[in-house]
Amino acid sequence: MFGYVRPPLDGLPDDERDRFRRAYCGLCHTLSKRGAAAQWVLNYDFTLLAILLSDSEPATETRRCAVHPLRPRPCFASTDAMELAADESIILAYWQLRDHVDDNGPVKRQPFRAASGILRDAYRQAAAARPDFDRHTQAQLEILRGLERDNCPSLDAPADAFAVLLRDAARDVQPLTRRRVLEQILYHLGRWVYLIDAADDLRKDAVSGNYNPVALRYALSDGVWTDAARREFTLTLDHSIRGMTTAFELWDFGAWTPLLERIFYAGLFQVGRSVLDGTFHRRGAHVPQDTNDDESEAD
Repeated sequence: MFGYVRPPLDGLPDDERDRFRRAYCGLCHTLSKRGAAAQWVLNYDFTLLAILLSDSEPATETRRCAVHPLRPRPCFASTDAMELAADESIILAYWQLRDHVDDNGPVKRQPFRAASGILRDAYRQAAAARPDFDRHTQAQLEILRGLERDNCPSLDAPADAFAVLLRDAARDVQPLTRRRVLEQILYHLGRWVYLIDAADDLRKDAVSGNYNPVALRYALSDGVWTDAARREFTLTLDHSIRGMTTAFELWDFGAWTPLLERIFYAGLFQVGRSVLDGTFHRRGAHVPQDTNDDESEAD
């Protein structure tokens, strides 16, 4: 995914902040079992996926890593949910890189080609473990590429293609009721991520000439918002968040509830506002780092 799901850690109690960091580090260690390159895909979006797929809080263990070789760090132990999230994260990241290879010219595609090559062994392991998710991801991305080739002016069609892709990440969740709740959360999250990414790329795509459904839908020139377009697009983003929160309220997420509430009811709105006002990439505007923590996100 893209790194837009950033929990407002500064607004969390210390125990909730620590819970998120343990999930983040736990996913990192689970990814490391697929090779060092797999850890490069770690970001906050995939940490949220791991949290959603976990039906309970995993046991905490203390481990060292390459980033923290001297001081052991608390992290959640690998579970079936963590393993699932790790494999799905690698598959999503790999095909995102391949998509960038297809979307760029001979020079600009080279870094993405190199990165996908480095990730290939980890991807093959993940795809062998989750062949249905891999096939479904490729199928949905092919639909998305078709819409891009056709210069589709709709917001809903490409956003739905990505939303359906992400919804499938819950295909192995049990029981059925929980799976349906997660499918709805992930569907609307996927739609929101696709739309916010298009908004974030508005100016860049205006320069490069790349497909951007937001620019086409609102007939924006040079990547500049009109007031009317910004208001209408904000309502579209808010609709996706309401879809997430409606599904979220249908299930008891136990120890994860306070953290998920902060993400769904505050964090996503903060990121949406910062993308639209052009301040999103200013490090620290959304996820202040603990002054005693030397960890940074690899996004």
